[in-house]
Order: sequence, then C-alpha cells, then structure tokens
Amino acid sequence: MTVTTDSPVTTLTDAATAGRGRSADEIYATGVRNQWYAVCPSGFVAPGAMRRITRLGVDWLLFRQANGKLHLLEDRCPHRGARLSLGKHLGDRVACWYHGVEVAGDGTVTSVPALPGCNLEGKQLVASPPVIETAGAVLAYFGDARHPAPAELTLPEPLTDEGTEAILCYAEWNVGWRYALENVLDPMHGAFLHHDSHTMADGDTQARFRIRETERGFFFEKTDQRGVNFDWVELCRTGVDWMDLTIPYPPSAGPGGHFGIVGMATPIDADRCGVFFWRYRKVTGWQRDTWRFLYKTLIEERHWNVLEQDRTMLEGLPRDADQAENLYQHDLGVVRVRRMYRAEAEKQAAAQSGS
Repeated sequence: MTVTTDSPVTTLTDAATAGRGRSADEIYATGVRNQWYAVCPSGFVAPGAMRRITRLGVDWLLFRQANGKLHLLEDRCPHRGARLSLGKHLGDRVACWYHGVEVAGDGTVTSVPALPGCNLEGKQLVASPPVIETAGAVLAYFGDARHPAPAELTLPEPLTDEGTEAILCYAEWNVGWRYALENVLDPMHGAFLHHDSHTMADGDTQARFRIRETERGFFFEKTDQRGVNFDWVELCRTGVDWMDLTIPYPPSAGPGGHFGIVGMATPIDADRCGVFFWRYRKVTGWQRDTWRFLYKTLIEERHWNVLEQDRTMLEGLPRDADQAENLYQHDLGVVRVRRMYRAEAEKQAAAQSGS
C-alpha cells in the first residue's frame, strides 16, 4: 500500500546541528535522512498524553490529542530552547513550562502569554515531521532542509494485507542501528547463534550465498538451500527501509504456512537503536484467531528468547567492531548494505556543505 501525506512540514534544521551541517560519520552513525523510519509502538502514547523520545540523535516530543491524532515535535521550545516535554498538554498544542509559550502540533507558535502579539506568534518555528500509524507502530518522515516534503511511502505488504495477521514486537538495544540491521542481513548466524531455538536446528551449517537485485532492493540468499531454515532475507527500500524473511514452520505450529518477519531498525542515537519485528502469517477467519491464540500463549516467549540471543551478541560487540574484521563470502550482504548507507551519508553531508 502506497501512502501519501499532506501534513505541513517545518523546514528547520534540527537543534542538534543548528549552525552547522552533520558530517558523513554523524549521518552514518545516527541514520540517513530523507526517508521514513519506524518511531515507536502506537501504544507508547495514549490519547491526551505525551512522551519524550530520542530518534536519529535528536530529542522529540510525541503528543496525542484526545481524538487520537498524533503529533511529533522537536523537544525544544523556540523561545529559549527549554524542553517542551516538561510542559503542559493543552489538547491540540503544548505549553512550555518555562514561559508558557504555546506550540501547536504542526510546530506553529500559537501564543506567547507574556507578550501577546509577539512576532513569534503564527510562525512555524519547531520541527514537526509528518507521522502515520500502521500495524501498531508510528512511522515518521525525517527530512533535511533540502528535502522537507515527505518521500513517497509504500508500506510492507504483510502489514497492510487483510489476509495476513502481523504482530509487533519492539525492543531497544544498546548497539548502533547498523549492527542490528546487519544482523538480519546475515542469515548464516541463524544456524549457529539460534541453533538451539525451536525452529532453527535444521539445515546445513555450510552454504554459498548470492545477491539478487529487485526493483525495490535486493535479496541475500543461500544458493543451495531454501525453505529449511533462515535461508534468505530481502532488503526493501520503499520510502522506509525494511527487511522481509521467512522461517519454515511445522504443521504443529498451527495454520498459516511459513512464518514471516518484517524487520526495521531505527537509530536512537549513535549507540542505541529501536528494533521492530512484525511476526506474520497468512491467515484469515478462525485460522487468524487460532494463530493469534497460539502465538500469545506459546510461541511469543520463544521468539523473545531468540531476540535475546541477538541482543546479547550485538551488545557485546565493541563499538568499533567493524574496524577489525576479516570478512568472507557469507558477509556479502553486510558489505553491500554498509557501502549503500555510507555512500548516502557522504552524499547528504556534501549536499549540506554545498560541495
């Protein structure tokens, strides 16, 4: 499903880089811009509530109106730079605790109580990225000053297909976002790290891999095994970057055939990330109810155990682990994705500097 948005966008450089451009290293560490990212589960912010988060190395304020409409503002009052997240929720706007300056959901200053008629009023002075909600998660577009308009967004089919049931699992890991992404672009680790898990004990522990291009990204897949273990992954770039993979499931695991995962990794800052894993199966009607019951009562705990194995391994990596590696053929997917994001980071840094 392709999504368009006509939400107003504030074309401001975020406060973290006010007065200077981000370097390629900073962009590479905290996420390339001009695309959509998953931000958090929708349940993080109830109607009438607000919550401070950090994403892409910047502090943000999420607040939801009583009618359910969600807004994302940079957590910085345009007056003196105080945190808006310390202020008051006023329905469709937020009042800064420091001097009462009121900011609407689109970043416009609506009132300066201490000086009515002040020239701040009526101006969009706070960054307010567009947001949408899908499959239990909030997605936001993070652009730079040259690309304020949201990129065209095509959501992953398993999250929008009425014949597919997708269940979101979210966690925050103390590791850079690229390592979390690279972990999924490395199918071979499933046969070793997850060998004792309930679904990844089968198949050969030796394999050859290839990269296969697609219109929306590329597959990294085993050439000599399919439908046995974690045998392939597809990286898709459809306005938001996401990964798709399947793991074979026995009939005893209930209806729906193979078990699929849609994954996304979002930078919190250079050393932390949020990981989103939607577990899905193609089921409808009573089979959907059966699958959801089995998942919640039996399978979910096992899947969290698998994620804990990933988290433990990745959080144990030194920050500069990628500076002292000796890679081999199984790492083609990792090399490909690193080169892709590094090239984008350098391109965006050069555009900011005008070079």
